[in-house]
Amino acid sequence: MTPQSNFMVLAPIRPERQGELRAMLETMNGAPGMAEPANALFPFGRFPRLHVARFVILDDTTLTDLPPDDPLREAPVYLAFLGDCDGSADAQLAEFVTLAGDGLRRIFDCCSNFSLNVDLLQWMRDNSTTPAAQYVNWVGRTVAQIREEQALYAALREFLQQQAVVLAALPPRAVRDRLIECLKKNGPPETPPAPTPTGWLISDIANLILFPLVLLVLSPFLLIYAPIFLWQLRQRETTDAVIAPRPDAAHVATLSHIEDHDVANQFSAFGSVKPGRFRLWTLLFVFRLLDYSTRHIYTRGRLARVGTIHFARWAFTDDRRRLFFASNYDGSLDSYMDDFINKVAYGLNLVFSNGIGYPRTAFLLSGGASRETEFKYYLRRHEVPSQVWYKAYPGLTTADLARNTQIREGLHRPHMSDSQARAWLALI
Repeated sequence: MTPQSNFMVLAPIRPERQGELRAMLETMNGAPGMAEPANALFPFGRFPRLHVARFVILDDTTLTDLPPDDPLREAPVYLAFLGDCDGSADAQLAEFVTLAGDGLRRIFDCCSNFSLNVDLLQWMRDNSTTPAAQYVNWVGRTVAQIREEQALYAALREFLQQQAVVLAALPPRAVRDRLIECLKKNGPPETPPAPTPTGWLISDIANLILFPLVLLVLSPFLLIYAPIFLWQLRQRETTDAVIAPRPDAAHVATLSHIEDHDVANQFSAFGSVKPGRFRLWTLLFVFRLLDYSTRHIYTRGRLARVGTIHFARWAFTDDRRRLFFASNYDGSLDSYMDDFINKVAYGLNLVFSNGIGYPRTAFLLSGGASRETEFKYYLRRHEVPSQVWYKAYPGLTTADLARNTQIREGLHRPHMSDSQARAWLALI
């Protein structure tokens, strides 16, 4: 099994070159916001392990919500280059430098801490940001597997259509046997899974065991502190300002312009964490729980009850004063927000209620995202447009990927009853 990893290079932009950078990034697109895989600056399609990636300018217009004397109001505008890949993120960065180093140098030359004679790979490492939490829809499903399984699905459908009359008279198991024979002769290639990296496996097992043990050791102290925490939390929840005005129409139009050019979309949001250690430590604890659950529980197609997310991450910037959230999801933004509101509003509240201006919550769990209009205004206001977004398998949803994997797994099952074979054929 090949696990997935992610990268995020974050650097401040030279103010005088922001317009130039925006124009440069725009040349990379084939559709609004959608990367042309073979564009001259960064040919995304040359990297076979890359699932999704984006270039996004983090221009936080909500800094005006901070007190006038807060130094964070003078924070720079950042360029973020981020994505998710199969295998090592560092190896992926090295491959970027080898195959697209010149284009990356032109892009990063607009950043204030970059110079053209710098070691590009080391500079990207030095400016990398590790997420506080991350989510992968299906851990271990590679780009190669996704493409091979889609080719398998297409080949099976074509064979069924060509032989429909003959196959209609056969029982389901016999139809499956015919399909297997056909694939042996003319089927698409299938790459066997690679061995699971030993270092990743040891780290994963250690995390699985150690984190609950630490919680167990700390549980007496957490139980003693719990009433105090709830009192402190409620005091803040009743007094924190809610800042959720209707978002600017021009801002919404800019965001809408780059959405719905594929069955999937990107989402990028940026905002400030509520001041003080209480909110920060609460957020850090929530992220530890979230990262543990996405690493060991939600690894096969769903984040809680939501099954439309391909990849997501939460990353701090500016000494943990601000938080960046990025996701790749199926459907429209409205359907995405409604999915979360209706199924896991409490999960949104646990994280985002620690951000300045979030709709009022009660004990972190209720309210908040359930205040639908306020929540949607808040989310749109903090959303920033991704200048360039790439997805390695356009036209495929998480449901398509899950179906294709089920089909492949069904082919390798040694025995099936007629009812099982019928259910398997229905997938095709």
